[in-house]
Amino acid sequence: MRIAMVSEHASPLAALGGVDAGGQNVHVAALATAIARRGHEVVVHTRRDDPGLPDRVEMAPGVVVEHVTAGPAAELPKDDLLPHMDAMGDALERRWAADRPDVVHSHFWMSALAALRAAAALGIPVAHTFHALGVVKRRHQGERDTSPAGRIDLERGIARDVDQVVATCSDEVFELVRLGADRRRMTVVPCGVDLERFRPDGPAWERPGDGRLRVVALTRMVERKGTGNVIAALARVPDAELVVAGGPPAHRLREDVEARRLLAIAQEHGVDDRVRLLGRVERPDVPGLLRSADVAVCTPWYEPFGMVAVEAMACGVPVVASAVGGLQDTVVHGATGLHVTPRDPASIAGALAALAADPDRRAAMGQAGARRARARYGWDRVAAATVDAYARLAGAEGREGRILRDQGVRA
Repeated sequence: MRIAMVSEHASPLAALGGVDAGGQNVHVAALATAIARRGHEVVVHTRRDDPGLPDRVEMAPGVVVEHVTAGPAAELPKDDLLPHMDAMGDALERRWAADRPDVVHSHFWMSALAALRAAAALGIPVAHTFHALGVVKRRHQGERDTSPAGRIDLERGIARDVDQVVATCSDEVFELVRLGADRRRMTVVPCGVDLERFRPDGPAWERPGDGRLRVVALTRMVERKGTGNVIAALARVPDAELVVAGGPPAHRLREDVEARRLLAIAQEHGVDDRVRLLGRVERPDVPGLLRSADVAVCTPWYEPFGMVAVEAMACGVPVVASAVGGLQDTVVHGATGLHVTPRDPASIAGALAALAADPDRRAAMGQAGARRARARYGWDRVAAATVDAYARLAGAEGREGRILRDQGVRA
């Protein structure tokens, strides 16, 4: 099949760690590449945010990224992109009228607006992955939610208008049903992990020989990711250190508002000698960082999926995770890690202290996490289930459908 993906703010080519660059960028890049490995053609359409970008970039065999001009060719916060989605949709309609895909897969709610606008007149089926829901964001952020007005109503319409919702976890399905979405037009396909890169064996970053429990957080530098809660928890776990990767390059951390806030929290709680902000860590270096950890923390206030938790599990590292969203599916409490209450430093501290006191339990959880990641979250498996959903939409059972049936793979 010929597949068009739309990812308006999250380019698969972007550097990770910024405010609007994280799991969705990784997801789109890895999914497109894995689908292309199955013999399909994928074009990822993303908004041009730099006038010097080429129109087309070959990202991987069978995968091309196309930069679509919609609004100023400059970096804009994703919450400011809504006024430019009509222009993006019109540009996509012209593109697809000349070179028609079999199916469109939009990522994030604003991408769906552009995709639906373009696909409607051409009769192209649209699958959609939300990656995050406005109703959940509003619940947890309240007045600090910077989403455009009307997001929740627009997402309700998207769930109604797309041909298939590809949800990433069971919690997302429940939220969408509450919004009035039709459960019969939803399928759950989790995010994946690169099992060749993220694995227990392999080089690990060097550690000081001080005997401290090393806790690693790989996160975007935004308050809702809960890193400040982990720092506060350290005051109750005296033999632990926290290493935080994410955000701008190290030399620019002092300019970052969230980085300064985290350092202030560390100073306030008297743990600034046990908190280290690394800034941006390049993607190839992430597995080594995770393998150097005794525990990985993923403690957001809310989380649609939580890709970092699966990457840590794949590296054989136990995970302390908030009991929210997709983290309730991926991290098995008591088996591959421990669930904690979001926004609760005492809960986080209790989990870290319990694991610090029991190295054998940490090792057993790490081994169980690696087995779970390998069994459930490889990108080839995720791609097969996603293509199965595409095939049903496009009426293209054909060879791919037969292969999927023979393998017993279902979305």
